[in-house]
Amino acid sequence: MKLNTALVDRTVTRFGAQALPENHPAMPQLSTMFGEHTFLLDGDGLYILEAVEIPPAGAPAGQVIKLASWADAERTTLAPHEPEPTDVVIELGPIDPDKDA
Repeated sequence: MKLNTALVDRTVTRFGAQALPENHPAMPQLSTMFGEHTFLLDGDGLYILEAVEIPPAGAPAGQVIKLASWADAERTTLAPHEPEPTDVVIELGPIDPDKDA
């Protein structure tokens, strides 16, 4: 899932990871491996959001999914693994259109 600026801000605030910028040198390889997403990094590894709905109203949300873990103590190499859903769900709507740039 690709996130707009407002959703990136909301996700970073709630989850604490940093979003990789679109011009990051790793983006082409990550997109090839995992598809078009906003990628998030923290001290444990690499994450994306997958669309889910929050019951009962079916509010749009994104569940944080871990795609890779750091392979070394210096955090220079990521080791991909099977996607691991986390307990973190970010509510995606509603968005203030004035901040949605």
